[in-house]
Amino acid sequence: MTDRVRTEITGKIAHVTLVRGDKMNAVDPAMAEAIVAAGEALVDNADIRAVVLSGEGRAFCAGLDVASFGKMAGPSTEDRVMTRTHGDSNLMQEVAMIWRKVPVPVIAAVQGVAFGAGFQLALGADIRIAAPGTKLAVMEAKWGLIPDMGGMVLLPQLVRSDVLRLMTYTAEPVAVEQGLAWGLVTQIAEDPLAEAQRLAEVIAGKSPSGTRAAKRLIGVAESGADAAKVLFEESAEQLPLIGGAHQQEIIAANMAKRAPQFD
Repeated sequence: MTDRVRTEITGKIAHVTLVRGDKMNAVDPAMAEAIVAAGEALVDNADIRAVVLSGEGRAFCAGLDVASFGKMAGPSTEDRVMTRTHGDSNLMQEVAMIWRKVPVPVIAAVQGVAFGAGFQLALGADIRIAAPGTKLAVMEAKWGLIPDMGGMVLLPQLVRSDVLRLMTYTAEPVAVEQGLAWGLVTQIAEDPLAEAQRLAEVIAGKSPSGTRAAKRLIGVAESGADAAKVLFEESAEQLPLIGGAHQQEIIAANMAKRAPQFD
């Protein structure tokens, strides 16, 4: 628990909540560090099977904290922006990209607004459930900037080039219904947190090894790898699953018409 992010693990599900609701969960340097730390703490957690990512209060995340703009500019700007502190990413990029490194599905529950940094954070999740009335925006152009928190890795996987360009050039908020049509959100739900938790429970009931293998395989498929590489990885990921303990338990559970028990 920090004054920015809270992580609670119940059963096999990690609940990660942005807890700066009085600031609409806006991202300042401390928030960025806390989000990344929360994700890093889950990367090597072998017990979890899904993650629910949410923000308290009336907004998922309103973007960068405007009050921190001055702190982010200055003599150290080049080091902060250009230094790769987290593999291929700098700190701010890792706010979104860490959730692709978490080896289990991440489901974002989005309400109110997901602007700029908050939008890119949501894009880092595997699945996005949004409330009616939610607004989405690539907000950086409003401040004379470009999306630089993983958006240019994640958005081209989801939307057409013209949609990407429209949102990037204009910074105009998009209604959630349009976001659904464009592929920015997975579904709209009256209570996105409850639906995200329900989906996490469904996923947690599947083969833990199978789910982790599926996320790895999807990552390869979306990386631009050629067909031969993807086909090989399909086989390589499938081989240890066939006849493995988790698959055998699922077969036994299906035959007995009961829920599988993996522990």
